[in-house]
Amino acid sequence: MKENVQIEKAVTPMLFPFDPNQFWQQVRLIIREEVTNLESNRSTPPVYETPGLTYKPLFKLVEVCKLFQVTKPTIYKWIERGRLKPYKIESRLFFLWNDIQQLLQPKQDSKD
Repeated sequence: MKENVQIEKAVTPMLFPFDPNQFWQQVRLIIREEVTNLESNRSTPPVYETPGLTYKPLFKLVEVCKLFQVTKPTIYKWIERGRLKPYKIESRLFFLWNDIQQLLQPKQDSKD
């Protein structure tokens, strides 16, 4: 004997006061807004005021020498005197863009 058995889909209970369709629509809307915000924040890279110098987050020792047209011993003296802060990654020295920018700025003596 065959019985007519109707199997109902199991409904996952929602534990908040929204209709499941409304809830998922709200979630999709929030995700779209966040993705749009992320895309708008990625506009253009920052513009730096030093003409002829392109932005690069880290510079190698040799690149800094070429930039300032000095020798390696001069860079090492700057490091000893605290004018440049080196960052050592494995056995190589690197310098931050911001530190190089500070060296390029003219020093202002404050005489009050």
